[in-house]
Amino acid sequence: MTNNQSATTIAKDSVKNLTTNYVNTLTNVLKHLDSEQVKSLVDTLLTMKANNGTLYLCGNGGSAANAIHLANDFTFGISPEGNALKVEALPANSSVLTCLGNDIGYENIFAHQLKVKANSNDILLVLSGSGNSENIIRATQQALDIGMKTVGILGFSGGQVKPMLDQVFHFEVQDMQISEDTQVIVGHILMKALYQELQND
Repeated sequence: MTNNQSATTIAKDSVKNLTTNYVNTLTNVLKHLDSEQVKSLVDTLLTMKANNGTLYLCGNGGSAANAIHLANDFTFGISPEGNALKVEALPANSSVLTCLGNDIGYENIFAHQLKVKANSNDILLVLSGSGNSENIIRATQQALDIGMKTVGILGFSGGQVKPMLDQVFHFEVQDMQISEDTQVIVGHILMKALYQELQND
């Protein structure tokens, strides 16, 4: 075997090991998801809907993309006929984000939107790996000041935002990508559960 062939074999084994370890870690992390907690949030979201409230989602980076993704699922996926949630992803409008980031600071890009738009019938869902992003903490505090319910899907230690939230899905994994995976997985379970519940309306 040449040196090049040996290096290729090692690289292939490394990728295979990484893949196996990733899948195993994600599987083990998801075993901590509590179905009772999911049911509780579904009930909370249905109450919000009955009160004409809005679900606001926020996050940074990959979590921002997940917020936008889940806003789509909750707008259409749970009821293609239109009996869905009122929902808004706070990271979705680049003009608003760049204005607020430039004029009052990146740490306020979500909190200020809630200050303008939200009321006590609404819910804030924060998506965060670390739970320590200043804009997530300020958004949560703004939501609490308004009287909104607050929910989070968090990784790592849960960070500073964890004790501020009314309901927390905390996956204590030291891996940002797996943490972001859990956001979408919990979101998709919520989407399917809401679809099921709204079919019975």
